[in-house]
Amino acid sequence: MAFIERSNDKLSVRQQCELLAVNRSKLYYQPKNETEEDIWLLNLIRDIWLKHPFYGYRKITVVLRTEYQILVNRKHVLRLMRLGNIKALYPKPRLSVLNKQHRKFPYLLKEISVEYVDQVWMIDITYLKLNGRFVYLVALIDVYSRYVIGWNLSFELDTENCLEALKMALGLGIPIIINSDQGCQFTSELWVDELVKFAIKVSMDGKGRCKDNIYIERFWRSIKYEAIHLNEYKCFTELYDGVKEYIKFYNERRPHQSLHYKTPANIYVEMHKQSM
Repeated sequence: MAFIERSNDKLSVRQQCELLAVNRSKLYYQPKNETEEDIWLLNLIRDIWLKHPFYGYRKITVVLRTEYQILVNRKHVLRLMRLGNIKALYPKPRLSVLNKQHRKFPYLLKEISVEYVDQVWMIDITYLKLNGRFVYLVALIDVYSRYVIGWNLSFELDTENCLEALKMALGLGIPIIINSDQGCQFTSELWVDELVKFAIKVSMDGKGRCKDNIYIERFWRSIKYEAIHLNEYKCFTELYDGVKEYIKFYNERRPHQSLHYKTPANIYVEMHKQSM
């Protein structure tokens, strides 16, 4: 059995693991001056965490009480987890990460009255939970009709995910303006160059102004409360099909009060026919 010295002044635990070809996640912590009971409990906590790395100290405490019938309080579990450097994996809430080297664009919608389809589209990214992992949903919505023009689902939070959604949307129409936040996906050369290629104007929310993209924020709320939270998807394919089915329902069957109880498809398709 390999011996890892945590108090080594020259080599960190990670470096010692690499030299000994030991997987860092499999390393059991044997703290000094701890009781044998606490050492045993900490190793059990690590076992639970390895199976469910998204569990924090509260959920691990519940598991210890219900599945193992161990009477332990949350503070004790938290102390041991800190001692063993065990932390729950969770998504970072900042999906819109700025890149200072990318170009920024002004917000173009302040003085505009949206009066027809394909005048203004909005795009945004949200995350959905799937078996302890997170997948990222990108969607573009036509502001006038509330029609979801394009979307894509991916494990990756990158520009390619956004470009796939844009490709779907451009199969239906070409807008005058696309509005987004200042996330690095939308300030990247790949994204901006694609919009410029189709002569689409780039508009961006002001920093901290989430209401500038309010129509797609409302769509996120709808899909999460009316579809995602009501179903337990077991794999990526099931989630993808569920999102696809809901967007079809949202576009073609769900009446909107702001549209005088018409569906987005009623407005979008009807206006497209008039322009032909």
